Amino acid sequence: MTAEYFVEVDCRLPNGRFCAKCCYETKMPLTREDVERIRKLGFKLKDFACWRNGVLTLKNVDCHCVFLDVSSGKCKIYEHRPLGCKLYPLVYDVYSGKVLVDPYCPKANEVKRSATRLQYELVKKVAENILCKSSAKVR
Repeated sequence: MTAEYFVEVDCRLPNGRFCAKCCYETKMPLTREDVERIRKLGFKLKDFACWRNGVLTLKNVDCHCVFLDVSSGKCKIYEHRPLGCKLYPLVYDVYSGKVLVDPYCPKANEVKRSATRLQYELVKKVAENILCKSSAKVR
């Protein structure tokens, strides 16, 4: 999964800030590739990740993602952000086996249906990869 994938959603608000609603109390799972990419920026695993129910996820500090610049709503590592962040608001529902647009996202209605179809396999593959390998330790 070295190619760049993302869903285009303009998260800017009328006041010029960015929404960042998805960055609060995040439970964003991390792939092995995400961890390697973020480590190359000089961050230690313990500073940006934690284990939740056997899944390695982004760490929260003061109820928001460790990489969120609260004053602007921007991601401090935007160009290197986790794949799940790039694909959001597309999420994989493990119960239905479907890729859905997360209704929690205020910009959910801006996601084109074609994006959901195009990214379906990738979102599903990432979700299954995380679920299958959730117990594998990252050192």
